[in-house]
Amino acid sequence: MSADEETPLLAQSTDEDQEVSSRTARTPLPWRQFSILLALQLVEPLTSQVIAPFLPQLIREIGITNGDESQVGYYVGLMHSLFFVTEACTIFHWSRLSDRIGRKPVLLIGIFGLSLSMYCFGLSKTFWGLVISRCLNGALNGNVGIMKSMIGELTDSTNIAHAFSFLPSTWYLGATTGPLIGGLLERPAEKFPGIFGNSTFLKEYPYFLPCSVPATTAAVFWLVGFFFLKETAKPQMTPMEYFFGRWRKFKASGHSSPVVEDDSLTCTRESPVPFRELLVAPVLVAAGSYASFALLDMAFRTVFPVYLSTPITMGGLGLNPSVIGTILALTGLGNGVFQILFFARLHDWLGAKILFLVTSLSFLPGIVLLPIINRVAQVYGLNRLIWLLFGIQILLTMFANFSFGVIFIYINASAPNRASIGATNGIAQMIVSVMRAIAPAAVNSAFSLSIQKHIMGGYFAYWLMVGMVCITVGVVSLLPVKPRNV
Repeated sequence: MSADEETPLLAQSTDEDQEVSSRTARTPLPWRQFSILLALQLVEPLTSQVIAPFLPQLIREIGITNGDESQVGYYVGLMHSLFFVTEACTIFHWSRLSDRIGRKPVLLIGIFGLSLSMYCFGLSKTFWGLVISRCLNGALNGNVGIMKSMIGELTDSTNIAHAFSFLPSTWYLGATTGPLIGGLLERPAEKFPGIFGNSTFLKEYPYFLPCSVPATTAAVFWLVGFFFLKETAKPQMTPMEYFFGRWRKFKASGHSSPVVEDDSLTCTRESPVPFRELLVAPVLVAAGSYASFALLDMAFRTVFPVYLSTPITMGGLGLNPSVIGTILALTGLGNGVFQILFFARLHDWLGAKILFLVTSLSFLPGIVLLPIINRVAQVYGLNRLIWLLFGIQILLTMFANFSFGVIFIYINASAPNRASIGATNGIAQMIVSVMRAIAPAAVNSAFSLSIQKHIMGGYFAYWLMVGMVCITVGVVSLLPVKPRNV
């Protein structure tokens, strides 16, 4: 660089210069801890998506529908909803607890719960066994909000978009692998008689093998988290103090626990705000945007396997579990790759709010393609045009799911302070869990009613999802143009 007598000794930076600098000077991600978090985050989509290819067939086999094909959608939707109903009842408390005793202990409890519940699901041979397993899965799992809190604590405003581009990608990696495992390993004694044909156990429990793979993966990752994951929050107390009430005893006696606070932190630490102070406009709008989009996304994702397995004459495509698993796996793989390659760039180019609006609207043509693909199949069968339309639909869903990365940024940015990030994510995830509990039951019931009653020309479920798109766009329009920094 050249300088002369007219060069100022102190360069005066303009707002524009600062803005450019903030965009280019990105803080490196702490990859060691961040990679462990991504590995732990993989457990949930593995455990949730592994059942998708064989769940309709499992519902038929346990006899709850009494051979009525139109009832399958009801019970598939119920199985998906049960997880989110129980999660909605507990997830805020898990997230709030993580603000008190730290993220790591609560995260490990959740991973243990996922592993245990999947072993139970694979061993279930009755409807009520499946119900209890799914409820256990949801009740013990508070990981979703906690992981987002931890990523928010590991990053800053320069690299948070880059970090959150990996979070959906990891989820979709699990969403890719899960259906492949479920579709390929269900009924292994029949599919692979040379390997499993002599196994009486796998003949008795034909869905245990695909369930045991993510369950065992969760157990291994639990060990990784226990030994190598570092705490990102500053716990106010130990888990033992919390669960045995020592905190209340110290407060009542007017003493302060040396484990909870030390003198060096008293003046600098922030404390989690009360629940009432979380119910403010920034939190509610961000949580509402997340909830409305999650309602739409969950509705589409849960009706899609049912649509694929339903006979062509009844409005679906009549595909078997292996093909369904492959389609879901390819969709998940494409989503993961798209998130890593394009999310941060699109976020920087369009801005958070515009990207959220555009990606939400892209669900519309994806929904419209469902009846169109069925109509083509009725006329021409499963030809190349069907797979071309599927490719277009998958691309649209990939683009739509960029919304998740955006809303995760908004949720963390809406927290009243950094000490309340866990509670903020918890309250958002609680609302989202309610929506995700409603969506499968609502849309799959609408799909079954469309078959039984031919409501709205047999397209009742699709019109319902179009309405969800409109609600999502309306709520998202209330978000600020840019998320604020916490």
